[in-house]
Amino acid sequence: MEIFQWIVYPVFMMWILVYLLLINGVTFVLMGSDKARARKGRWRIPERHLFLSGFLGGGPGLWLGMKYFRHKTMHPSFRYGAPLITLWNVSSFVAFTYFYG
Repeated sequence: MEIFQWIVYPVFMMWILVYLLLINGVTFVLMGSDKARARKGRWRIPERHLFLSGFLGGGPGLWLGMKYFRHKTMHPSFRYGAPLITLWNVSSFVAFTYFYG
């Protein structure tokens, strides 16, 4: 148990944090890209892809992208869904670190 606590767990948590930073960055960029495409009248990123990236850990990136780019703010599915996905992502991470930390 000692090796898990001092070596394996910190390395595992580092990779989890790297993954979360990457997925949130990708989700934020997807929101910005979709907003730019909407302004130009080009092909759009499907909403289900935006929600999927949020469910895969990018909830904060989805919510921040929505606020920063002022994109999808009038859609009830995003207005209520993005904060709920973010809450779910954060609570899942906190629960994971509580039970396995």
